[in-house]
Amino acid sequence: MRAKTPARRSAKAAGGRHIALFGGTFDPVHSGHVAVARAAERRFHLDCVYFIPSRRPPHKPASELCAFEHRFAMVALACSAYPRFVPSLAEANMNGASPHVFYSIDTVRRFRQEFNGPGDRIYFIMGADSFLDLHAWKDYGELLHFVVANRPGFRIGALREVIPPALLAPADAKTARDSRVIQLRDTAVYLLETVASSVSATDVRKRIEHGRPVRGLVPPRVEEYITKQALYRRMLYT
Repeated sequence: MRAKTPARRSAKAAGGRHIALFGGTFDPVHSGHVAVARAAERRFHLDCVYFIPSRRPPHKPASELCAFEHRFAMVALACSAYPRFVPSLAEANMNGASPHVFYSIDTVRRFRQEFNGPGDRIYFIMGADSFLDLHAWKDYGELLHFVVANRPGFRIGALREVIPPALLAPADAKTARDSRVIQLRDTAVYLLETVASSVSATDVRKRIEHGRPVRGLVPPRVEEYITKQALYRRMLYT
């Protein structure tokens, strides 16, 4: 089950829907996540951005995560201020299903079944650090148009170095001029250089654990939720 697509569409909707999938643990969702999603929405004229918290990501034990219910609630609160942001239950293990590891490619395939009309395009938002580990992702060659959020001090050329040569499109003069785009044979890697942020979920958790303020690091409604639920205080998860 997944939250419904917003009824409001942009003027270009008749020619196809443009959406982005933004997955992660969101433990917690923070202001950097929101900034990346807003930048992607503007640059790619997105109809909606799906925030998809994972119940069981492959790279982190469930015991190290805040309860999924809390993480989804925080994502929903963060999305509530933006009409085109959609909190998604695509990786929620609903209806009593037993927990299992979620791979990004499985979620992508589910969305492809829904957004498969003429002109539909799906983007996949991720951080630069995650992209550098692309070789460890399941069936990464089948993924979509990548939108990679830069971080301070990151060397852009490092992205091209981790892409297998077989996936790269032949170079031409037009693509060589745009340093923000790496053309692949079927899709592309787009760089969001203007939203480099030093905010991290790890830092937010540590600050809360030590009683330090996080105002401005997370959306206001998320900060209020964390306080009321006493999350991240000496890892007292429910």
